[in-house]
Amino acid sequence: MNYKDNQFITAQDLSFVGVLHDIKKSKSALQPIFECFTNALEAIKIKQTLDAEHKGEILLKINASELTIQSTEFNSLSISDNGIGFNEDEFKRFNTFKLTTKGFKNLGSGRIQYVHYFDTTRIKSMFEKDGKFFEIVFSVSKKEDFLKNNAIVKHISSKETTESISGTTVSFSTLLENSGIYNDLNEQTLKDKLLEKYIHYFCYNKNKLPKIKIEFYVQSELKGESTISKSDIPNIDKTLPIKLQYSIKAKNDIEKIEKTEDFTIDAFKISKTQLKENKLNLVSKGEVIEESPVSLENLAGSDNVNGNKYLFLVSSNYIDSRDTNLRGILNIPNKDSFGKDLFANQEEIFIEDIQEEVNKSINTMYPEIEEVKQKHQDDFAKLKEMFLLDDEIAKDISVSINDSESKILEKFYEAEARKSASFDASIKESVDKLENLDTTKPTYQDELVKAVDKLVKTIPLQNKKALTHYVARRKLVLELFQKILNNETSKLKSGGRIDEDVLHNLIFQQSSNDPMNSDLWLVNEEYIYFRGVSEGLLGQIECDGSKILKENLSVEENEYRKKQGGDARLRRTDILLFPAEAKCIIIELKAPDANVSDHLNQINRYASLINNLSIDTLKFNTFYGYLVGESIDADDIIDNDSDFMNAPNLGYIFRPYKRIVGKFGRVDGSLYTEIIKYSTLLERAKLRNKIFIDKLK
Repeated sequence: MNYKDNQFITAQDLSFVGVLHDIKKSKSALQPIFECFTNALEAIKIKQTLDAEHKGEILLKINASELTIQSTEFNSLSISDNGIGFNEDEFKRFNTFKLTTKGFKNLGSGRIQYVHYFDTTRIKSMFEKDGKFFEIVFSVSKKEDFLKNNAIVKHISSKETTESISGTTVSFSTLLENSGIYNDLNEQTLKDKLLEKYIHYFCYNKNKLPKIKIEFYVQSELKGESTISKSDIPNIDKTLPIKLQYSIKAKNDIEKIEKTEDFTIDAFKISKTQLKENKLNLVSKGEVIEESPVSLENLAGSDNVNGNKYLFLVSSNYIDSRDTNLRGILNIPNKDSFGKDLFANQEEIFIEDIQEEVNKSINTMYPEIEEVKQKHQDDFAKLKEMFLLDDEIAKDISVSINDSESKILEKFYEAEARKSASFDASIKESVDKLENLDTTKPTYQDELVKAVDKLVKTIPLQNKKALTHYVARRKLVLELFQKILNNETSKLKSGGRIDEDVLHNLIFQQSSNDPMNSDLWLVNEEYIYFRGVSEGLLGQIECDGSKILKENLSVEENEYRKKQGGDARLRRTDILLFPAEAKCIIIELKAPDANVSDHLNQINRYASLINNLSIDTLKFNTFYGYLVGESIDADDIIDNDSDFMNAPNLGYIFRPYKRIVGKFGRVDGSLYTEIIKYSTLLERAKLRNKIFIDKLK
């Protein structure tokens, strides 16, 4: 070769500083390895065209240092092949940027990725010429001394050799940036990466693959080895050729023309234990495009059909021709950019057309996938119904089959927020117009009517959004309430019972003093606006900043405090509410299987204690009691207390008046009591919420 030892290969017609700036680092950290592996496959393929009996071999060696017993740090990686080697023609191509004469549809820009990722790449190659064998050694880098000479390749040496073999070893060393991907490499992880990347090439060359071996060394000691053989390569389950039409720009639109291009869909049906997720990828020059611009529309990544997942690979000469200097980045236009980038009579196949036709064809290949798509659509409909999601907003957002429920809701609420912001801006604009109206102008009345009309139309729309969220949340609470009563929650399904705590916490969280953020509306819509406490000790409950029970009691009051089954201050009421001066609401909740008749006097006792032991300023004397359960027998209750009356058409039993005897100088109080079933509360609340939902719809 006409190169001196240690000679930089200087570019004559370009600046490598500019080239490195223009050709970005690949997003795939392993791209240099893939570039080199592809070259090894090509070199063997060329050798086999000259010698049909040649048995190709590729050896990949990973070298790492031991950090801990369980972790290593990447040092270097080498790839050796017994292909044609870097003869003069190949070396010339390697040194000529964007040379389009190289076979296999490559532009020879892979070495740019070498220097983007590694400080030094050393290449040693043996080749044959005129019956003699030669060895060439060169390195690739973007170190300062290389770029000073406008070079990224340095010729180290060339010489004739007595060894009668050809082949190349590429050694990558010193990563420019620490990489978890490289630190995780071993014989198995690299094998998996190669199988994923080259599955298309491997399938189509299954019977003539070279021997591929991977070795993993730690501290120069062989720790593991693996091979890629026919048994590792899945069979193509189905292949479908399709034709896609070209399009041209016609005025301000796109028109399809008769010219077509052949595409091929190769489908793999692989056990879900082997394939992590369903995928649709384009293939360029035998390599799977990782950042695929197309996606599966009818299968989410996590779906499986009868225990299998699917991989679809789409190949075409058209895709190959659209690969760029950054291998794997395709220059296939989309319809959104046609106005800027497409010239009149320029023929293109748009990425949207590939997406649409491929997915349509996949449905014909595997009809069972349509069932999975229908399930996703049903789940989406349920989600919309559950959260009362707006159909108009649904049309404005793009929901992928891979979107989780939380992601779908996030998209909805983001779109809704944008709409709400638009409403707010419109309201602000109307208010500004009202403030700036000139009452002296002859058009004043007309302008006033227009501004007010716009305002009164916008405000209800804004309020509707807020109300929808409120009603949707209530709908979920009602569904949970129903599941509890039907024994459908996980605890109840596993044999648990419905105790009163479950329902208590649903209605008003125990130990809370915030009715506004409770679900007391299940009992009565007004109750969320009252002051009150859930599951509080009578002696600690406060109203308007003061404890409701007196601290300093007379001897008689103290005796009374300790009667009726224990210290009144240590009694716990389920729910106590204070709607207004002198009024108190007492709610007692019982387990659904508890006989309510056994608890008829409980509310009476609480009313008596509060009536007679509360601080003077509160003047409690009017009480409303609610005893809620499910095991309610009207006859049994009325037999126990004949003051109770049945209201069958209203679904509850009530006692309109009970005298609460006043003591210690207190006046008598009055107690109104209702006994009602949880199921009745539920049906009433459902009806109220349905009225809201119907109005919103």
